[in-house]
Amino acid sequence: MLDEDELQALAEDIKELGQLHPIVVDERGRVLDGRNRLRACEIAGVEPQFATYQGEDPATYALSVNIRRRSLTKGQAAMVAAKAVSVSVDDPRSKTERSVRSISETAGVSIGRVGQANTVLHHAPDLVDAVISGATGLDHAYKVARENKAYADSAEAQLARLRAEDSQLADRVVEGDLTLPGAWAERKERAEEEVRQRKVATTFLCEVVPPLAQARGTDTVRLYDPQFMLTGRAITGEVIDQAMEALAEMAQAWREREEA
Repeated sequence: MLDEDELQALAEDIKELGQLHPIVVDERGRVLDGRNRLRACEIAGVEPQFATYQGEDPATYALSVNIRRRSLTKGQAAMVAAKAVSVSVDDPRSKTERSVRSISETAGVSIGRVGQANTVLHHAPDLVDAVISGATGLDHAYKVARENKAYADSAEAQLARLRAEDSQLADRVVEGDLTLPGAWAERKERAEEEVRQRKVATTFLCEVVPPLAQARGTDTVRLYDPQFMLTGRAITGEVIDQAMEALAEMAQAWREREEA
């Protein structure tokens, strides 16, 4: 739509010279071309003149006459065309007919530019109107859209990988409790802690189990002297029983590990 000053000027022109071009509507009375003329007639108090579109493709007609009448850059025209087709819910044409090539021919711009506009439409929708108004160029918006798409693809892949490694963290990301970077940071901390625990456990077992195995069949037990024991590590019957239970648990875990 024209701004208020432009509409007022058009209204005064229509009031003085009359409505030179009819307002084109489809069979359902929807305005295909002439919204500004209709509004100007209302402002001027002039009875508007209408003409009914007789063709078979009112959506394409509306898009074509409006784009080519205005002084739009190729980027603006491509963006208008892409947006118009995306919201044309009543368009009976097949997806093939509403292809990039079809939009390109209607808007009078290259297929490449329409493809860029479609990318912006899907991956940087907040920039669509800025491109149409001329506040932002299509090239800049396309660059932002590509970056957004790359990030989205990367984020999707990272989320899938996270779900494979830790489904609970992935669920928290989906629910909004964690950001994806935050989830990976937590996953890294958990992995590092797991490695630390494995190192501690391995060191402990290597220090304890081989000496016990070496003590088998020797006089080690009879030579045990409490006066030389390490502080806080007295050996009692209870400690020995617990040690035997621990060794039995270790033997079971080891068998399960070898069978896995």
